[in-house]
Amino acid sequence: MRISEIFRSIQGEGRSQGLITTFVRLAGCNLNCSWCDTTYAREGGKEVPIGDVFQAVEFSSCGRVCITGGEPFLQREELGALVKKLDEAGYEVEIETNGTIDFSPLQAHASICMDVKCPSSGEESDLSLLSRIRSGDAVKFVVDGAGDLDYARDVIASHPIQGEYLISPVFGSDYGALAREVLERNMPVRFQVQLHRILGVR
Repeated sequence: MRISEIFRSIQGEGRSQGLITTFVRLAGCNLNCSWCDTTYAREGGKEVPIGDVFQAVEFSSCGRVCITGGEPFLQREELGALVKKLDEAGYEVEIETNGTIDFSPLQAHASICMDVKCPSSGEESDLSLLSRIRSGDAVKFVVDGAGDLDYARDVIASHPIQGEYLISPVFGSDYGALAREVLERNMPVRFQVQLHRILGVR
């Protein structure tokens, strides 16, 4: 599979925020978000056998794994094989996805964090996938202003889910102003900033 990097760090967002996690970042993406903070993972990467990826995770000595990108589901077959292997070995696995490709085939082996693209990103997610979110999954909106919050509010109102909705401001935006907007709208979300970037870890 095509790997951009494998590293251990603090999970900066999502339902596992703050927990030590091994990250497997896959290369390749089908979107081009305006505020993307991992542009280097959109292409390139190195071909690594699944067995070697698994060994690298084992070497990190961490029971929690986050597979991210890029967009992991562009490598569906290899992703499926790796996730099943990790699950069978007892790892807690989370997959971060941009919500453009069906993730349901792997929900038996991993939790999902679906990133619904807001207008400021210049991209769109497949909102029909929200019906497949389970109680252990999450849906995240990366927001950069009131327009994005209006969009998130409308999506939440029209797409009730079993999991949790998250609001994450674009790094460097006015966090306080966005938090006040969330309060004013009384949005049923968890508001969180990108902890890893504030801490200065990747």
